[in-house]
Amino acid sequence: MINKTFAWLTDPSHWSGSDGIPTRIFEHLWYSALALAVAALIAIPLGLAIGHTGRGRLFVVNLAGAARAIPSLGLLYLMVLWLFPKISGDNAFLVPVFIVLIVLAIPPLMAGAYAGVEGVDPAARDAAKGMGMTGMQVLRKVEVPNALPLIFSGFRSATLQVIATTTLAAITGAGGLGRFLIDGQKILQYEQMVSGAIVVAVLALVVDALLAVVQRYAVSPGLTGRSSGRSASALSTQRSNTPLDVEIPVAQRTVDSQPS
Repeated sequence: MINKTFAWLTDPSHWSGSDGIPTRIFEHLWYSALALAVAALIAIPLGLAIGHTGRGRLFVVNLAGAARAIPSLGLLYLMVLWLFPKISGDNAFLVPVFIVLIVLAIPPLMAGAYAGVEGVDPAARDAAKGMGMTGMQVLRKVEVPNALPLIFSGFRSATLQVIATTTLAAITGAGGLGRFLIDGQKILQYEQMVSGAIVVAVLALVVDALLAVVQRYAVSPGLTGRSSGRSASALSTQRSNTPLDVEIPVAQRTVDSQPS
């Protein structure tokens, strides 16, 4: 099976055409990105508002717990049965998938935003209020920058879940990398199914790595500990007892280093 999977992945015919791997990856990323964008527009502002005001905390906790119990495949079939007679064209295949992906992505996005704002040091919040900032200014200039690590954590978690679940789009007849799994099962080509699963896993890891790089440069070094690490290293160097060799110009020497 390993040899067959490797042969399938390295076959040039599978890397070109309308049903090739690059085309399926583009479809997969497009579905995932659109669902994440819509979910972020809904969940992140709501999570920030809940974290800032402290209202609706019980709603977020219950929503996050309930979302984990929702079967994605069952919800997809329910959406198909409900929406398919009401929608025409390609949207009849895509809209149910997008609804499932958005529902799946909202809880981690909202929980990350809510937990990040709520975890801001109260002293920083009080200091901002003492400087005369309004509630919106405190949220925008103090709470959101400090909450960025958890906001990114929620976004990365949602991204991994959405990319993995977008394979279900093939069940409704849409594209994406799930086509390799569904089509491979129909014609009993298991190497195609395994290859599709490998490509999905690699794609998720690559996207998560890119988001980690973005997070590294978007979040303040003071919140990630990078600045403290550099400061500690510099301080350690300054405090080192190891003698340093310093070359003094001859014109500035007061003692001849060569014995007479």
